[in-house]
Amino acid sequence: MTPPSPELAPPPQGESTHLWGPGPLVRALAVLLVAVALVAGGLSAWLVSRSSEPQALQRILDQDGGEVEMLARMLSSKMELNFKMLSALADGLTPQVLGSSARLRAWLLQARPGGRLFESVAVLRAPEADGLRLQGGGVTALEQMEDAEQALLRRAWQEGKPMVSGVLGARTAQARLVLALPVLGEDGRTLALVAGSLRLQSQNLLPPSLALPERDNTRFMVFTHEGVIVSHPDPARVLGLVRDEPELAALFSGKDSAAALSQPGRVVLGDGTVVGWAVVALPGWTVVRVNHAPSLLKPLMAAEQRLWWLVAAGIALVAVAALLVLWWLMRPLTLLRQRARAVLAGEHPASVPWERQNAARPRGEVQDVVRVFARLVQLRRQQQRSALALARQLEAVLEHVPLGIVLTHAQRIELASGQACRLLGSTPAQLVGRDLLQLVGDAPDGQSVAERVRADFATHGRFHGELALARRDGSTFWAQVQGEPVHLGDLSAGVIWMLEDGSAEREARLQHDWARWHDPLTFLPNQAALARKLPLLLSDQVAHGAAPAGAATPEVVGVLLHADLDHFTLINELAGHDAGDDVLRYLARMLQSLVRQMGWVARLGGDEFAVVLPGADLARGSALAEKLRAAVAQWEPTYHGRSFSLSLSMGLVLLRPGDAVTEVLASADMACYGAKRQGRNRVQLAQAGTPADAA
Repeated sequence: MTPPSPELAPPPQGESTHLWGPGPLVRALAVLLVAVALVAGGLSAWLVSRSSEPQALQRILDQDGGEVEMLARMLSSKMELNFKMLSALADGLTPQVLGSSARLRAWLLQARPGGRLFESVAVLRAPEADGLRLQGGGVTALEQMEDAEQALLRRAWQEGKPMVSGVLGARTAQARLVLALPVLGEDGRTLALVAGSLRLQSQNLLPPSLALPERDNTRFMVFTHEGVIVSHPDPARVLGLVRDEPELAALFSGKDSAAALSQPGRVVLGDGTVVGWAVVALPGWTVVRVNHAPSLLKPLMAAEQRLWWLVAAGIALVAVAALLVLWWLMRPLTLLRQRARAVLAGEHPASVPWERQNAARPRGEVQDVVRVFARLVQLRRQQQRSALALARQLEAVLEHVPLGIVLTHAQRIELASGQACRLLGSTPAQLVGRDLLQLVGDAPDGQSVAERVRADFATHGRFHGELALARRDGSTFWAQVQGEPVHLGDLSAGVIWMLEDGSAEREARLQHDWARWHDPLTFLPNQAALARKLPLLLSDQVAHGAAPAGAATPEVVGVLLHADLDHFTLINELAGHDAGDDVLRYLARMLQSLVRQMGWVARLGGDEFAVVLPGADLARGSALAEKLRAAVAQWEPTYHGRSFSLSLSMGLVLLRPGDAVTEVLASADMACYGAKRQGRNRVQLAQAGTPADAA
């Protein structure tokens, strides 16, 4: 029966259909739009400014590098020229001149015009400071030279290569350098050493014109490898130390200064100062230019500031225009929000009248959403009615089903049927929220039983067994309990428990003749009970009595299954006989639960079982046999951390009136044997009374 369609109703009174106030989504979109405009404009301006600053800075760096390297090359050429002058003076030195002090004195006096470029010229004939020096028109012995000069001459003699001393002299006017040039013989050995001293601020070295004046934000400096400044825009800083310069102290006075001075370089300091340097090779001097980049970039920064103002104005205009466009586009959505709120408040499909009002307008996304909302309202009503009917049906089933059903989640009871409440002597409100296993705890061995339940779930994934449960009044009763996970293998989804009163069956087991007809391990009927009950089924009188009056005797009165558990010996060998007994008990309960509505199960001995299905034909018997086989094949018990795969091989025999019990059992046994020979885990059909054919 189709539920009646809901009546269309106008929106509730007080809701204006022309109210265009923005809702949360529209406000969020407006904020997002403004944010995007701000971010896009700001990012664009930032990228422009960031790209212009590196370009300007790169131009400064390139300018630094060119000027610094040019000055370094000029100083290097001056030093080269001075060594050439020394080499020209040394051309007249012969072994004969060096061998006589008088001849050497005369040579120095003759070389005086050529040595005017130097403040003094000295000739060393032996590394022990044996030689003469020309200074101021007079020739003196080398012993009168300063110790630092004598040490330089001896080192140049030993190393056999041109050398330049450090800065000698304590004052700027007296500061000088000494250039030493070895004179080599034809055999490559050092014959003598010619040395010349130069004033630091002489025309041949660092004339006053080289000391470039300090300009705004830029200055040049030259210092030696010992860190002594030899040229500075401030004359007072000449002969000072480079470590006293604030911009250069960290660069050229630390442990890594030697590596930094090995080649030209440029660096930008944290305050924006640009330092570029180049090396004068032979004296080991360093030419440095210091530029204060922030001051040089002031014009660019002013232009950037004007750019930011322009960007801010452009963003404001774009944001206002975008908000106006958004307000126009979102009017239908605002009205839809009002109608949707009316639907939620009063179950009124308010969108339908609104859609009719706007039928002449072009349809768009909002109109599509309106139709969907109207349909969803109708579907929700139908689902609510269906859910209510289903809940009432489920409640009726749980109330009247003659089986106790309990649903637990995290071991806590969430649902209990009427029969379960009656068995446990409690109301549903008293059971919901309780731990089901706590109901076992009041039994004499409740703790061990609860642990066995958990162990069965861990081993078999489910629980079948007999438990002593406690009622609310303190009494206990024995129940046949079966627990199955809602989702196989996942106990976290919940467990469904089925409870049946097993007190009568347990009392029957206590009778004196119960053990004669039942198996003590599985509580199933034994082979003797099977041999006693099976003839009644095969009796002609029973078959005639079951047939309607005037009807022929039925050809088949039932089905017998002979089931043998495959690979059972592996469990006994690898997991122990206790595990084997547990497997047999669990298998018995499984077969019994699956066969209960159609027949009964007996244990023949060992790992063999018989299933009797009275009144079943071949189709029903085969279907049930296949169901049993599939259930065992899916079962993988776990013992000592190892899983075991099991299966059933079964022989199926059709039972006919008058068949002999021994022939039926033999045929079923041979059919089961045939199933094992054909690969196990299968069902083999045989005919009762013809065991040879079945084999």
